[in-house]
Amino acid sequence: MESRDKAWWRKPLRIIQPNLQVADTDKIEPRRLAAQLEELGANTVVFNVGGIYAWYDTEVPYHTRNPFLEKGRDLLQEVISELHSRNIRFIARYDFSKADDNVWLRRPQWFVRDAEGRPETIGAMRPGPWPLLMKTCINSGYRNEGAAERILVESLQRYEIDGVFFNAPGYEFCRCETCRSKYAKLYDGSELPETRKLLEKDFPLRCMTDNMRRLNATIKSVKPDVPTILYYDLYRDRLEERAEIADLICAEPQDILSLGWQHIPEFWKPALSMRFGRSAQGHGLPAPLGIVHSCPGMDWRHTGLPPAEYRFWMAQVPANGGQIWHSLTGIPDTIGDKRILEQVSGLNRDVAKVEELMDGAQQEQEIALLWNSAASAEGWAEALIQARLPFAVLPAEAAEQGAMKKYRTVIVPEGFGWTAALLAAAEQFVRQGGGLLTEGALPDGAGNAASPTKLIGIAENSVRSEELQAAYIRFEPEGKDHPLHAGLQSTELLPLRGRVSYCETDQKDSSVTVLATLVPPFSPPEAVGAPPERASLPVPQTDLPLIVARQSGQGRTLYLPFSLSRLIADYKLADHYRLAANAVRWLLGKAPSIETNEVPGLQLTVFRKNEERLVHLVNGAGRRPLTAILPLHDVELSLTTENDPGSYTAECLISGERPETSVRGGKLIVKITKLSSWECVHVYQSVFDSQ
Repeated sequence: MESRDKAWWRKPLRIIQPNLQVADTDKIEPRRLAAQLEELGANTVVFNVGGIYAWYDTEVPYHTRNPFLEKGRDLLQEVISELHSRNIRFIARYDFSKADDNVWLRRPQWFVRDAEGRPETIGAMRPGPWPLLMKTCINSGYRNEGAAERILVESLQRYEIDGVFFNAPGYEFCRCETCRSKYAKLYDGSELPETRKLLEKDFPLRCMTDNMRRLNATIKSVKPDVPTILYYDLYRDRLEERAEIADLICAEPQDILSLGWQHIPEFWKPALSMRFGRSAQGHGLPAPLGIVHSCPGMDWRHTGLPPAEYRFWMAQVPANGGQIWHSLTGIPDTIGDKRILEQVSGLNRDVAKVEELMDGAQQEQEIALLWNSAASAEGWAEALIQARLPFAVLPAEAAEQGAMKKYRTVIVPEGFGWTAALLAAAEQFVRQGGGLLTEGALPDGAGNAASPTKLIGIAENSVRSEELQAAYIRFEPEGKDHPLHAGLQSTELLPLRGRVSYCETDQKDSSVTVLATLVPPFSPPEAVGAPPERASLPVPQTDLPLIVARQSGQGRTLYLPFSLSRLIADYKLADHYRLAANAVRWLLGKAPSIETNEVPGLQLTVFRKNEERLVHLVNGAGRRPLTAILPLHDVELSLTTENDPGSYTAECLISGERPETSVRGGKLIVKITKLSSWECVHVYQSVFDSQ
């Protein structure tokens, strides 16, 4: 059992952030606000303190005081005192990314400059009597010793701040003299490019890391126990570097509906963000924080997401091991869409029911997806989630350092950067019994790249095809016992599009088997539909491999010389999902430890704490954005147990119901009669074996 004395920020958090509007300052009644936030279920609140506006009487030069603050009243102290009286923690929000134009007039060297040396402004066309806001340079004095560090020291010394959160801490492209000098120093005298695209790839991250390292050190010099909270990005960041400069990390998987239905965010965005963030626990960080804005886009920030959509989106955060963080525009009294407040309180109540058991629980997963921030990894993530196959998101550096051994199957998506270290780790993983899948074009082994061709049983003479259309995948050899044919026995061909690596198997390797071949295009694209009299396949079968299996030591490999992940991402056909699931199940070598019946729209994650399991079920059924919760009926879980399956029982922590349990085929069966939006099923042993 973990110590009760561990730091507050390492305990379960339910965060609410009322994004404050300065014009509403006089509407903030601290006692009423604290009571409302407590009623909404918060145990932690993020509240504005400094940066763009000071929410207190600052004495730091160039720190613009909130012009709507009542003179002689310490509103910030009142808010902190009221929150603390209810045992609610106070996280101070700072935003040093912009400053008032009066600061620009006095310290122009602190601001971002474009290619022509002009400053960059925000909201120049905003209606109303607002001063201009101007972007500050991350390498300048404002975001370092000139203002930010002094503001942190002043506010931390003056107030009982429990934590620090930096909003918008990232790099903005800037061609000021300070940035030019830093770039030249870092890159052997190189001139700073005129566009961001031409920068050295690591420069933005180095600038942010340098800035945050300084600010974090400033915080710790004043109050060593105050944690620093920083964003991480699913696509750009190395979490081991975040762990060096932050105590907590957060992601912001926004559900931006205002972009239009054609650009609706993928359903898996919160799930994938939290799984990636959890990989940082190996560096000592707590579970990641998932920030979800209540609005359907910042241009519609004064309205709320559809309630069913918000619940589905936000439920993925705790269900994937993250901590919940609601971001609201304004305080409860100024929020016009009260429906979102009902969802905030409801979700927080549900989180409170599971958080004690989830505290310290570890994800149970037999599959790891190597993460390369590419569409190929997204495609595989979608396939695994749709197949309800629990998986971890594994950064390349963790894989190279031996983390693959924790799993039974590892997926290497198309375009992944093979290195000598990764290849060595993969070879050892397979040799010791693991299953490895890779797809698409492979590196040729030149330069710093490493080629896995020998590991997967392919000769080193592959040729990349043109973009194929009207092509197909044919299973080989034909027969009822094909290892990848489950659920597809009634179809002869699967649709194929994209580029293929024309490869040959290693003829000297008897452990190699071809499980599928290419059926080449039957027609050029402009003639596929006319006339049907000429639609026959000119070549119905070839010996060009499309799925290659190899037995290697105790393990197995599968190589797909095409991009199955692209087919999944682009077309979302059931057959492609099925093929991906079959491939992963075959590599596992035996049935997954937890399975469900076929339930479209269901997401599954599993956590283990001691001998107990926590099975999260999230219902995403329906066309998004969800306008209503469509209940799922008769969801059946099949679990492999360490002891007699008849000695286990289950409870639904959120609904409070006791699901029906039974034993079938040596497994524990748990039946959920009706699933609303999110449930956490607690499975534990109730009768202990006397042996």
